[in-house]
Amino acid sequence: MKTDEIQNLIKEFLEKAAIDLKGISAAEEKPGSIWVSVEVEEPHLFVSREGEGLAALNHLVHRMIETKNYNEEGEKAKPSAGVLIDINGFQKKRVENIRAVAHMMSERARYFKSSIEVDPMSAFERRIVHEFLSDAADLQTESIGAGRTRRVVIKYIGGV
Repeated sequence: MKTDEIQNLIKEFLEKAAIDLKGISAAEEKPGSIWVSVEVEEPHLFVSREGEGLAALNHLVHRMIETKNYNEEGEKAKPSAGVLIDINGFQKKRVENIRAVAHMMSERARYFKSSIEVDPMSAFERRIVHEFLSDAADLQTESIGAGRTRRVVIKYIGGV
């Protein structure tokens, strides 16, 4: 699906759910990644309880895109772009905070020249840490644990 189609799908979904929209915009962050910024009158519906409603909205929209992403023969078409919905800047602040923690822990791993375990995180948060540190030549990241205790380990592997 194209960026404008995804934006219209989200707008239509929220309007049918009787959510008062102030504005919506979509931009392609990088190839295969679309960031949809939504401004609503009542953001607490989505951002309370650590963004549980926002996570549910993202999940529902992903499923809607998935079902619309089949060709005429009923075969799955080319995979859709990664779509991330942000309500009133909540997701952006959250990503910035996770990147700040990843930066702080990576500096700690470098300073002590050892492995540092980050507190347990959701899959979304772990992915942000892995992507943020993917270009670091002297560090390697790995997820360990299971379920709610799954966490990222930042390993110092030395200079190259």
